[in-house]
Amino acid sequence: MADLTPDTQVPKAPAPAPRPGALRGFWESDVGWSFRHSPVAIVSLIVVVILVCGAVFAPWIAPHNPFDPSTLNLMNGFSAPMQPNAFTGEVFWLGTDDQGRDVFSTILYGLRISLFVGFAAVMLALVLGITLGLLAGYLGGWTETVIMRL
Repeated sequence: MADLTPDTQVPKAPAPAPRPGALRGFWESDVGWSFRHSPVAIVSLIVVVILVCGAVFAPWIAPHNPFDPSTLNLMNGFSAPMQPNAFTGEVFWLGTDDQGRDVFSTILYGLRISLFVGFAAVMLALVLGITLGLLAGYLGGWTETVIMRL
């Protein structure tokens, strides 16, 4: 019997092709293919990821806390974007409002609230829609008619 060295190993058979109807991953599906070939979808996903990361990491990214009134300086009011303030010399990325609040910090902290409200609205609609759909489908009859009319 001959010894098989790593150079003379028997080649492995190729992996079988997936049978029609078999479960495929997202990237192998039709939706994944369409997503990969749509530049608008890819750019949109990147923007959403950046916004969500900005909202999640707002306390570490934002240079000021807009909810802390002790940090407000009225002398910073109406500062132009990326220009040093005439009185304090501070530079604000997106400028300040009339109260001296940093607009960039306000946007980041406001994004957290907006994403929470949007997510909560979708979850409420999901729970309500699934519950009413299940009730309508299970009970049928006049209950289904009333629920579907609502």
